[in-house]
Amino acid sequence: LSLWMLAELAIIACDVAEVLGSALAFKLLFGCSLFVGIAVTALDTMIVLGLKGRGFRQVEAIILGLILTIAACFFVELWLVGPVWANVFAGFIPRVQTFAQQEPWYLAIGILGATVMPHNLYLHSSIAQTRNNGRGERHIKESIKLATIDTVTSLSLAFFVNAAILILAASAFHHTGNSNVTTIDEAYHLLDPITGTGLASLLFGIALLAAGQSSTFTGTIAGQVLLEGFLNLKIPCWQRRVITRTLALVPAFVGVWIFGENSVGRLLVMSQVVLSFQLPFAIYPQIRFVSDKKLMGPFCIRPTLKLVSWFLFAVISAANLWLVIQFLA
Repeated sequence: LSLWMLAELAIIACDVAEVLGSALAFKLLFGCSLFVGIAVTALDTMIVLGLKGRGFRQVEAIILGLILTIAACFFVELWLVGPVWANVFAGFIPRVQTFAQQEPWYLAIGILGATVMPHNLYLHSSIAQTRNNGRGERHIKESIKLATIDTVTSLSLAFFVNAAILILAASAFHHTGNSNVTTIDEAYHLLDPITGTGLASLLFGIALLAAGQSSTFTGTIAGQVLLEGFLNLKIPCWQRRVITRTLALVPAFVGVWIFGENSVGRLLVMSQVVLSFQLPFAIYPQIRFVSDKKLMGPFCIRPTLKLVSWFLFAVISAANLWLVIQFLA
């Protein structure tokens, strides 16, 4: 029950980010206020309701299409900005001083949570069942193989999209002397004069909207997986969507009301840090399960993979703990 509640908290935090991101996209693209944008995001429940009864593969194709749209938008923007790739690759090398500074560490933890969403670990485990067409060992091996490809592909796309966002920001603003850009609104409006074309800001807004909708679909499906897996409770997809979105709209409205319309970027990062804090609680039981030979039989993971898994668990847990220590210091 504790793991279920923590996973549900992660989904709500993720949905808050979806609400804020989509609302900001509506504001940037159509000029409406952020509060109106938040209200409009409530209507995406109708999209999920319209997909009721569709096969999982159709929904999966829509999610993939949205992710590819995000990737295409940012990579076109990178082409317009023209980063210095030697500097980009140098930026991938960790610097010791970063570990001692609270702000970059805070952002790094947020990026980790946004890339490896804890509830998606449960979702991908469940998706493996949709690819298992039989009960024999051969079918299960094929299912695991396809699930592995699916997971690696998803995480790779997430990594490259996040990297593209950071490279775009560094190339468009810091490299041109606009290092005082602190909000997404400023970034949106400054992209056009820096790139010399109105296409850049439009692509930025479209990518932001597509990101919100993509996470909406995965969050809804993951929510159903959690209810069925932890509580053995099945409810219609649209009902799950209504519950999650209602719980997310309240903190989104309150956050913008208290901190102002220019606080969206800060609230987005905060929501993703919550996801990172929940990651160890999602990773630990899954490593325990797949390492249990009595439970898994011939599909138990090998010692090398087990060692790597526990190492990653320790690194993520230590990173979260270090952030907490920095805040308390």
